[in-house]
Amino acid sequence: MPRPPSFSSPERENLSPNLLVLCGDHGMSETGSHGASSMEEVNTPLILISSAFERKPGDIRHPKHVQQTDLAATLAIGLGLPIPENSVGSLLFPSIEGRPVREQLRFLHLNAVQLSKLLQENVPSYKKEPGFEQFKMAERLHGNWIRLYLEESTSEVLFNLGTKVRRQYLDALRTLSLSLSRQVAQYDIYSMLVGTVMVLEVLTLLLLSIPQALSSKAELEVPLWSPVFSLLFYLMFLVLSALHVIVCTSAESSCYFCGLSWLMAGGVMVLISALLCAVVSALAKMFASGKLLSKNPAHPNSRWSELDVVILLGTMGHVLSLGASSFIEEEHQTWYFLVNTLCLALCHEIYRNCFLGNDCEPRRCSHGERGFVNTAPALQDRSIGHDELEPHRVSKSPTSLNTLRGWEKWMAMASPWVILTCCRLLRSLNQTGVQWAHRPDLGHWLTSSDHKAELSVLAALSLIMIFALVQRRCSLTSKVAMALGLLGVYCYRAAIGNVLFPWQRDSKDISKGLIEARFVHVFVLGILFTGTKDLLKSQVIAADFTIKTVGLWEIYSGLVLLAALLFRPHNLPVLVFSLLIQTIMTKFIWKPLRHDAAEITVMHYWFGQAFFYFQGNSNNIATVDISAGFVGLDTYVEVPAVFLTAFATFAGPVLWASHLVSFLSSETSSGSALSHACFCYALICSFPVSAYIILVTSLRYHLFIWSVFSPKLLYEGMHILITAAICVFFTAMDQTNTKS
Repeated sequence: MPRPPSFSSPERENLSPNLLVLCGDHGMSETGSHGASSMEEVNTPLILISSAFERKPGDIRHPKHVQQTDLAATLAIGLGLPIPENSVGSLLFPSIEGRPVREQLRFLHLNAVQLSKLLQENVPSYKKEPGFEQFKMAERLHGNWIRLYLEESTSEVLFNLGTKVRRQYLDALRTLSLSLSRQVAQYDIYSMLVGTVMVLEVLTLLLLSIPQALSSKAELEVPLWSPVFSLLFYLMFLVLSALHVIVCTSAESSCYFCGLSWLMAGGVMVLISALLCAVVSALAKMFASGKLLSKNPAHPNSRWSELDVVILLGTMGHVLSLGASSFIEEEHQTWYFLVNTLCLALCHEIYRNCFLGNDCEPRRCSHGERGFVNTAPALQDRSIGHDELEPHRVSKSPTSLNTLRGWEKWMAMASPWVILTCCRLLRSLNQTGVQWAHRPDLGHWLTSSDHKAELSVLAALSLIMIFALVQRRCSLTSKVAMALGLLGVYCYRAAIGNVLFPWQRDSKDISKGLIEARFVHVFVLGILFTGTKDLLKSQVIAADFTIKTVGLWEIYSGLVLLAALLFRPHNLPVLVFSLLIQTIMTKFIWKPLRHDAAEITVMHYWFGQAFFYFQGNSNNIATVDISAGFVGLDTYVEVPAVFLTAFATFAGPVLWASHLVSFLSSETSSGSALSHACFCYALICSFPVSAYIILVTSLRYHLFIWSVFSPKLLYEGMHILITAAICVFFTAMDQTNTKS
C-alpha cells in the first residue's frame, strides 16, 4: 500500500484521525470449506490502520488473538458512540495505547460498566462473580488515582498507580467478557436430549408401524397401556428418575426440564418409558413374525416402481441436505428440483402407458396383485379374499390411460410439461433465499408504481381464474359467496391502493380497507360454515356420500378465498397455478394412472413445500409477511393476527393438504385411504424434522447456528403444529368415512 502523505505536526493535530479496518467474517479450511468450528475456519485476520496510532521505527509487534466480539466495543469507543447494550466484547487496548493515561482509564471504565450491567441482568449471583469483584477493585483504585491526579501530582507514584489500575481494568474486562460469553454459548443439553429422545421414539414407532398402518385395515395401534405393567417400564422409570435427580441437583446453570414441577417431569418420564417399551414390543413382534418392510405389506414380494424410487431418494436427499447451511439458505432450490424430477418421472410413466400399453399389460396385472380392486362391487363386498387386497387406489373403476380418447389422451401426455411450465413461471415471480434474493424478479416489476395498471389486470384475471377453477364442485350458495368474496378481494386491494379500478386513474382515495376486508371475511366464514354443516349432515345421513364430498370441497374453497384475501396482488398467480396444477393432476395423472394413497400423499406434500417457496418465503424470519395478520383489523388482536399470519405463510402446504383430503374422500370408496394418507403425511413430515433436531443439536457450535439453523428450526416447529392439525382433520374425516 502507498504510504499516506506526511503533514507537519500542527497540521496533523487539526486533522481528524482516520481508521481502516480489514477483517473477514469467517476463515477457511485447507480444503476450501467454511462454516464449521475448526481453528482454521473460526480464526480470521483483523487489521486496524489509523493515523492516530503511533508506531516507533523498528517496533515489531507479534499478532495477538482477540475475540470477534471485541470489535464492536472498540469501534464504538473509537467513534465516540455508546457501546451496544448486549455486547459481550472488551476494548482492544492497543487501539488506545497512544492516548493519555486519563483517557485510557476512562475508556476502560466505560467498557467495564457496560459489561457489569449486562452481567447483573443475566446472572442472579453476579456479586460473587470474579469479574465483578475485579471491576469493583479497579473502580476503587481508579478513584485513588483521580484524587492524586487532581492534586497535580506528577510523581512516579501516580504513574505506577495508573499502570496498576489499567492492569486491573484489563483483567476485569477479560474475566467479565469470558463469563458473559459462557452464558451466551451455554446450552441446556439435558432438556435438549430429553426432547430428542422423545422425538426419536415417536419416529421409530412410526417406522415400525408401516406394515400395520398400510395394511388393508389401515389400523395403527400404539400399545402404551400394556407396557405400563411390564418390568422394563418400571426399571426405565426408576433409572430416568434417578438420572433426573442427579442432573438437577448437580447442574450449576438453569435447566428448563429441571425447572418443571415434579408431577410434570414424572409424566414426561412415564411417557418416555412407555414409548420405549412400545418400541421394544413392536421390534419383538416384527422379528417374531419375520415381516420385512415392503411397499405393500400384504404382498411382500411386490415391486417398487420408478416413482416410488424417486420419492424415496428425494426424501432421503432432502433430509441429508439439512446438514449444510448453504442448502438450508437455498432450500427452495431443493424443492424445485424435486418437483421437476417428479414431473419427469410422471411423464415417463404416462408415456410408457400410452405407447407400450400392450407390453405393460403384465405390469398392470402386477398392480392388481398389489391391491387394485378391479370392480366397484368388489370393494363393497367385504369378503375375506378381497380384504387381503390393498383397497386404497384412487379409482373406483378400472380406468387407465388406455380408456382416454382424443384430446384427453393428448392432455394427459402434455400435463407434466404444462406443470413444469407453470413451475418455471412461478420461479421467476419471487426471488427468495440468500444468493439471488437481491436480483430483480417479476414481483418487483409488478409492485413498482409504474406498473400498477398491469398489476390490476393480472389481479383481476387471477381472481376470475380462481373462481373458474374452484366453483365447479361447490353448491349454488357457495358459488355466489365465492364470486362476491373474490370481488371483495379486488375492492380491498383497490381501497388500500395496490390495484386500480378501470374508472380510477390514481390512488387518491386510499383507505385502510377495513369494510372490504371484513366483507370478505364474512363470506369466508359463511362458506366454511356451509361446508362444516354438510360434513355434520353426512354423519347423520350415511347413505348420501355426495354431501360429505361437497362439504369437504367447500371447506377447501373457503380456505382458497381466505388465501386470495391475504396474498399480495402479485402473488395471486401462485394461487391460480396451484389450483391449475391440482386440477390437471387430478384429471390426467392421479385418476388414469391409479396411484395409491401413499404416492398421492407424498406428491401433495412435495408440491405444498414447493408452493411455500413460490410465495416468496424462505428459511429467514424476515420473509414472513406480517401485514397479513392485520387484514380486516384496525388494531392488533393477538389471536386473529397470529392465525392470519400463520395461514398466509403456510398457505401452500395447508391448501395442498386440504385438497388431498377432498380428493381421497371423493375418489375412493374405501375408508382406509384417508388413514393411509394420514399416516404417510405424519411420517413424511416427522422424518426430516427428527433428523433436523439431531443435526441442530450436534451443530450447536456451528458458525451459522443463530443466523441459519435456528430460524429453520422455528419454521419446522410451526410446520409440525400445522401438520398435527392436518392429521387431526384427516382422522376426523376418516371417522366420518367409517360411520358412513
